[in-house]
Amino acid sequence: MTASTTSDAKFWDDRYRESERIWSGNPNSGLVGEVTGLAPGTALDLGCGEGGDAIWLARQGWRVTATDISRVALDRAAGHAEQAGVGERIDWQQHDLGVSFPAGSFDLVSAAFLHSFGDLPREQILRDAAAAVAPGGVLLIVGHAAKPSWGDGHPHHDVHLPSAAEVLASLELAEGGWEVLVSEEYERSQPAPDGQPGTRVDNTVKVRRLAVG
Repeated sequence: MTASTTSDAKFWDDRYRESERIWSGNPNSGLVGEVTGLAPGTALDLGCGEGGDAIWLARQGWRVTATDISRVALDRAAGHAEQAGVGERIDWQQHDLGVSFPAGSFDLVSAAFLHSFGDLPREQILRDAAAAVAPGGVLLIVGHAAKPSWGDGHPHHDVHLPSAAEVLASLELAEGGWEVLVSEEYERSQPAPDGQPGTRVDNTVKVRRLAVG
């Protein structure tokens, strides 16, 4: 690992150690909405955190490779998967995705809220994600598209949050090789840190690699 990788991993390990559970444990609604109805196959979950998305996918019949930079998060996620009875369907791998990327090709590659502090090469990671999609497979990207309504006091205040069009353009997909299924932005409710009502704008990009003729 480089010094930067070690520093980022330590940051996220420390972040997860702050509490026994950081996230809700529920799958992201964008993932559920866009993946429900797809025939299960192999899936890659980028930035899996405590495993909510990976566990949901495994319960739907997918065989999942799930990655995160934090070993603390991965160990916690593996425990949750065992409790859910799907531990054998998930391969947990530690990666700093800007440095290393899981090998293989997948029927579904999912990157849900893959935002981070520091110098995360998000556009390159998402291009690597597209390259990992098998013919006929789907790339699903769900992310924040703007700062929340309560202003700069949020975790990603200094991170560029791209529009759906920017995400799609940054993928640099080969013309004629992909079908754009979804490219949209939408507002949802999210309370401010002080508990007051708030909103934020997210986006979803879903593309399918066309099968080789």
